[in-house]
Amino acid sequence: MASEKYQSIDDYIAAQPMPARSVLERVRATIRKALPKAIEGISYQIPVYKLDGKMVLYFAGFQHHYSIYPATARIVSTLEKDLVGLLHSKATIRFSLADKVPTRLITRIAKLRAAEVTEIKRAKPAKKVTSAKAKTRVQGTRKRAKKR
Repeated sequence: MASEKYQSIDDYIAAQPMPARSVLERVRATIRKALPKAIEGISYQIPVYKLDGKMVLYFAGFQHHYSIYPATARIVSTLEKDLVGLLHSKATIRFSLADKVPTRLITRIAKLRAAEVTEIKRAKPAKKVTSAKAKTRVQGTRKRAKKR
């Protein structure tokens, strides 16, 4: 399975073991409902959801569990009580395939991540001008300003 190159989330889910498929479809539907403007895709050979080109959330299926990434500090601190026993590593939230899909929790995770990504994007300063033509224009403006 690891050597396959998935073209879509449909391909990814179809390649998973039978017990995981219906669970992953439910996870997918939950994320899509929580993030209706997100674009679905495949990145690192697992499903990803992006808003305005920025990664919001990944999910992946395994033989006995599925995971959602990333579990950021903000998500962990906000949902601390709900995530007890689910944090597998620094950035992974792991759910058992045997348990009912926690749609409310996944919805909250997705919306928190979307808000976080949006805030980060707003906080970033505008990109610096890097083209040679634009630099020449800026330098010319500075020279004219000095002459005045």
